[in-house]
Amino acid sequence: MAYEVAFTRSARKELQGFPQKTAQQIFTKIEKLVVEPRPRGCKKLTGNADLWRIRSGDFRVVYKIYDTKKLIDVISVRHRKEAYR
Repeated sequence: MAYEVAFTRSARKELQGFPQKTAQQIFTKIEKLVVEPRPRGCKKLTGNADLWRIRSGDFRVVYKIYDTKKLIDVISVRHRKEAYR
C-alpha cells in the first residue's frame, strides 16, 4: 500500500538549491511519506482543502495527497519564513 512521490518542477528546483546535507535531510523525510502520507506531526493547511505540510528543521514541505491514485505531489520545499506565501 505504498504511495508514489512526484515533485512539481518548482519543488525540484528548490530542493536542488539547498546545501547537500540539508537536501538529504529533507529528502529522507519525503521518502518516509511513501509508507505513511500523514505522519505524526504533519498538519493540514487551513484555507486549502487538500494541502498538508511536514517540518524538517527550519524547512517546510508542502504536499498534496491523492489517496485514490496512491500519489503524493510535493508542491514546495521552502524555509519556514517563505513557506506559506
